[in-house]
Amino acid sequence: MLVLHGPNLNLLGEREPAVYGRTTLREINHRIRVRARALGGTVKAFQSNWEGRLVDLLHQHRRWADVLIINPGALTHTSYVLRDAIEAVRIPAFEVHLSDIRKREPWRRRSVVRAVCKRQISGLGVESYLTALDAAAVLHSPLREGIVPTKRRKTREVPIRAAKR
Repeated sequence: MLVLHGPNLNLLGEREPAVYGRTTLREINHRIRVRARALGGTVKAFQSNWEGRLVDLLHQHRRWADVLIINPGALTHTSYVLRDAIEAVRIPAFEVHLSDIRKREPWRRRSVVRAVCKRQISGLGVESYLTALDAAAVLHSPLREGIVPTKRRKTREVPIRAAKR
């Protein structure tokens, strides 16, 4: 699992503790590694304050990683470059945030990367990352290969009509 932390997350533990808590990025990465190990996975975690560096890391590890967990920080709201990179590498991605961005300032409520992620998890503090790990493990569990598909219900195809001009 590739974990990318965006701008200013290196200041966790001291930056706005009322919003982001007192847990440091080092502690978060430790908890992520412990959980990943328990799930049978490995983690490479990186933090950068540079948008281009995050894109480079994503490109560099695209063939290694089965899953991306990303906290883009403020790039969440502005970075179409990061959005396009996530879409281009075709790795199932989970967007995470420590705070609940839906309850913050209006400009923080919009995510440009959400559309290319499987799920957005926010407002749970460190648990946002761990919840994403759990979801990623379910998505990519080797045990899933042995699951016998359930009987599918018959579905009816509905023709798509051309739009009137």
